[in-house]
Amino acid sequence: MRRSKFEAGDGTDPISPSRRDFMKTAAIGAAAGSAAFVGSGGSDQLAQAQTSSTEPWWPSRWGADDQAGASNWMTPEKTLQAASQIKEGKVYKIGRMYEAGMPMFGARVFSVRIPGAPTGGPYGQNNLIYNDEFLATEIGQVGTQFDGLGHIGVVAGDAANKADQKYYNGFDGSIVSGAYGLGKLGVEHVKPFFTPAHLIDVHGSLGEMKDAGYEITLADVQGALSKQGMSEGDIRSGDAVFFNTGWGSLWMKNNDRFNSGCPGIGMEVARWLIEKEISITGADTWPTEVVPNPDPNLAFPVHAELITKNGIFNHENLFFDELIADGKYRFVYVFAPMPIKGATGSAGSPIAIT
Repeated sequence: MRRSKFEAGDGTDPISPSRRDFMKTAAIGAAAGSAAFVGSGGSDQLAQAQTSSTEPWWPSRWGADDQAGASNWMTPEKTLQAASQIKEGKVYKIGRMYEAGMPMFGARVFSVRIPGAPTGGPYGQNNLIYNDEFLATEIGQVGTQFDGLGHIGVVAGDAANKADQKYYNGFDGSIVSGAYGLGKLGVEHVKPFFTPAHLIDVHGSLGEMKDAGYEITLADVQGALSKQGMSEGDIRSGDAVFFNTGWGSLWMKNNDRFNSGCPGIGMEVARWLIEKEISITGADTWPTEVVPNPDPNLAFPVHAELITKNGIFNHENLFFDELIADGKYRFVYVFAPMPIKGATGSAGSPIAIT
C-alpha cells in the first residue's frame, strides 16, 4: 500500500506532535468556514475576513499584469537612497545554514548527496577529479526561506473550482497552479532587493522571549522602536521591516518547540506594514506571524493579507544576533531570489550592510 506523505517508513508520523496538532486545528478551522490563509486576528473579525476573501483586492497598484509585487519599489532612486546609508561597509549574513537537521514545516525534507564521491574523474594527465551535489528538497520553502507571490492564495468561493482559488493581483488557480512549476507568479518575476531595512527587536524591548501564540502588538513595535532610538517616521515606501522575537535561539537546539508555533505579528501590525508601503518583512521565526493565531478559526491570515492581497514579501528564519550584538538596527537589506522559473519561493543568503 502506498504510504501517505505524512508517514515514515516504519508507519510512524515524522511530524512533531505539536506541529501535527496545529495543522489539525487549522484544518478544522478551514472546514468551519475560515479557509486557510484567510482572515484577520480576533474572533470579532472573522466575519470580515470571510467577506474580504470574496471582495476583489486586484488589480494591483502596479497594473493588472504585474507579477513582481512590492519588489517594484526597487527603483534606481531606491538603490541610491539605500547606498547613501552605508557608512561602515560591514557585511552581515542574516540567513541560516542549510542542513538536514534544521527544523522544517510538516513533512518537508532537505537531503544533499555527492554521487560517486568524487562524482567524476580522474581526467587528464593531471588526474583531475570533481564533485557535484544532488539536492532533494522544497528549495524555496526550507531553512531561511523567501516566500514568493505564488506561495499563498485564498479561496473565494468554491474550493474545488480553480477559478475561485485567488492569488496576488487576482490571478486564479487555473493559470497559477501547475504540476511542473507555477504558470504565473513564479519567483523569477521578483526584482532583486537593495533597500533600507529596519530591525525591530521585540525580544530585547520586552526583556524576554514570549511563548508561541503571543501576538506582537503595535504598542510592542512602537516601544521597541523608541528604545532603539527610532521612530515610525523612519520607515519609507519600499523599505524592509524585520522582527526579532528571540525564537531563533531554539534553532537546532529545540526543534520541536521551534516547530510548535511561535510569537509573531498579527493583523494589527500587518495592516500597519501595509500602510507603511514596505516591500518585505520577515523574522527569526518560520512564519513571521503569530502561530497559533489568537483566533483558533484562522490559519496564517497575515500571509494572505501581505502576500496575496498586497504583494508584500516575507523572509522567514532569519538570523539577527550579530546585528543586535553590534547595536545595528538600521542597515541595507540585500537579496536576489534564485530565478527558478515557476518556483514558489527561494533559498539563498540574504545580507545586511551597515
